[in-house]
Amino acid sequence: MIHDEPQFLEVGTGPARRRIAFRRRAPARNDLPGVVWLTGFASDMDSTKASALDAHCAERGQGLLRFDYSGHGASSGRFEDGTVSQWLEDALAAIRAETAGRLVLAGSSMGGYMALLVARALAQVSEAVRLAGMALIAPAVDFTEALMWGQASEVEHAELMETGVWQRPSEYSQSGYRIARGLIEDGRRHLLFGATIRSYCPTRILQGMRDPDVPYRHALDLVEHMAGDPVTLTLIKDGDHRLSRLQDLALILEAIDSFA
Repeated sequence: MIHDEPQFLEVGTGPARRRIAFRRRAPARNDLPGVVWLTGFASDMDSTKASALDAHCAERGQGLLRFDYSGHGASSGRFEDGTVSQWLEDALAAIRAETAGRLVLAGSSMGGYMALLVARALAQVSEAVRLAGMALIAPAVDFTEALMWGQASEVEHAELMETGVWQRPSEYSQSGYRIARGLIEDGRRHLLFGATIRSYCPTRILQGMRDPDVPYRHALDLVEHMAGDPVTLTLIKDGDHRLSRLQDLALILEAIDSFA
């Protein structure tokens, strides 16, 4: 698919200054909340789900913001230097610079976790009223601790602590991903499990039951922690992690549309 050239937003200061690539679809209708797409770990804003959402928003006349975290896609920076703090800063900067009014946050995998961190950050400055809804696809909440460090072997723990980098195997990359010690340690500053988790808006979660990366019981645990907000969980019996089949995309778009 051919896309227009992305725009760029400068984020951070000094050595941490970086260029964040984004695409913004201006709304043709003012009665619909804008959508913010939050990508997954090592994914980008032109993925199958993001592109399907863009086409859908174009048909509906709905505004859409999608962007690449630093070290991802067309944004600057090295992937292995990224942290949860940095990617959250990217997300908040893009949202504050390129959106106005009511929003639906839609996040896949790590993006689902980011959506909840964004909601918490907005609530801390009394901006949670902007949230019209949240659609979370296989949300990888606390992924650095629960889904990476927590599932690594003692040998892999030692490799990361001694060398500062763990070459983590992945079915999505032949060479795997270089996971830096800084990512794991920084992730501990943003853990959500262990306390009530708030989205501050109606939330719909879609989770495949054949997901090897984010087990469906992880989604069940999330729902149990979200006692303060209305949450609906849809389990897709034959769904994998990506949920990019046509039937999966239809469910995702229907969930996002439900907040209009």
